[in-house]
Amino acid sequence: MSIFSKIKKTIGWEIRAAKPQYDLNPLIYAQLKPFRLPLILIQLVMMIGTLGYVYIEDYSIMHAIFQSAYTFTTTGFGALNEANFSNQGIVFTVTLMIAGFLILTFSVGIVIDVIANGSLLELLKERKMLYKIARLRRHFVICYHNEYTAQLARQFRDNHIPFVVVDPSDDIEQIAKEHNYPYYVKEEPYKEIAFLKSHLSSAKGAISLSKNISDNITLIASVRLYEKELGRSPFLIISNAETQNEKIRLKKLGADKVVATPSLMAKRVTAMAIRPDMENVLEEFLYKKDTPIDMEEVFVRENSWVINRELKDLRLRDILKVSVIGITEDNGKFIQMPKGTTSINTNCKLLLVGSQRGIARAKRIINLTKQPEDI
Repeated sequence: MSIFSKIKKTIGWEIRAAKPQYDLNPLIYAQLKPFRLPLILIQLVMMIGTLGYVYIEDYSIMHAIFQSAYTFTTTGFGALNEANFSNQGIVFTVTLMIAGFLILTFSVGIVIDVIANGSLLELLKERKMLYKIARLRRHFVICYHNEYTAQLARQFRDNHIPFVVVDPSDDIEQIAKEHNYPYYVKEEPYKEIAFLKSHLSSAKGAISLSKNISDNITLIASVRLYEKELGRSPFLIISNAETQNEKIRLKKLGADKVVATPSLMAKRVTAMAIRPDMENVLEEFLYKKDTPIDMEEVFVRENSWVINRELKDLRLRDILKVSVIGITEDNGKFIQMPKGTTSINTNCKLLLVGSQRGIARAKRIINLTKQPEDI
């Protein structure tokens, strides 16, 4: 390792490899294989032409190469001493011109055939896309395009959350342009090739939004198996369900979060009917991008320094302008608006309200094993 690489690694500037996990080069080389014969013929005729002019007309090597090139390509005469060619030189030149015309016609035909009937251009575009995806870190892989995906993608873009859409549709490129998907992969989402192309190994999680529960089940099982093969920390898997029964099944199969669309819609409409103004508050503060107020639940680990401490000892409101508005105990009991004297127990969850930056710093402080000096 060079000294510059060591310095970059020390200060956290180490450049990560941005090479796709799925290599398309063999497929691209297979598409380029028909070009080998024309290239060999062109080189062979150029060598014969150069040696012929050196031997017949006593040209220098450079003049012979020049004469062969514009004779072979039939671009014209007059630059050299063609008017004084011998009979052998004239016959050789005519033969070279005919050979050049045939080989160039043959080569053009192959180029047109490969471009028109092959998939070279599609492979090159896909290769470019895979290199872009390989640079992503902590992104989400969204599986199956539908109206849910389009809405989710819009929210992710507004909140600067990187994502890749994976869908087997033949017109996925057109769909991506229409819905502004920055990264997309045309594959069946549950296949390993889709995991490799979407760089799932470096992703934060996978989201399956198919309206068919069997698709969601297959995707969840495949991601969990891939996770075990990698030996990495669990992916965050989010899915959707049409019924409460499907929601229970998907959670049992390994989904971390499952959104039951009818149930969610019913709760949202009920909230609008009972408290119409609350909808405006949610839109303004919780769902809006770059919101000044955010809400997040933080899990308290067993080795955290806050265990058995009182809420007031954390001084989150004084230092970070973050408030704890609820505590979910390990047994599921929820404490609403806890007092400052409330004790924090192992494996509980703290519901925090504050700015995004303040909550992020509060999470880091809560998950420390030793109490910070400034608290």
